[in-house]
Amino acid sequence: MNAAKLAGIVLIVAGTLGLVYGSFSYTKETHEAKLGPLQFSVQEKETVNVPIWAGVGAIVIGGLLLVFGGKKG
Repeated sequence: MNAAKLAGIVLIVAGTLGLVYGSFSYTKETHEAKLGPLQFSVQEKETVNVPIWAGVGAIVIGGLLLVFGGKKG
């Protein structure tokens, strides 16, 4: 399996997951303070929305890579 076909499979999987879930969230630590023995930290939950066009585009490009990626001209 060459790199183009592997990239095509990864794009199809990522596009499908983007369409199914629509968004993903992660937690980032933004502020941290140390006051003597006390330690404080603030964590914010960030949500990233995946546009529908991005999921569909990834699936289409992945499919094209699977079909045409392994052919030499």
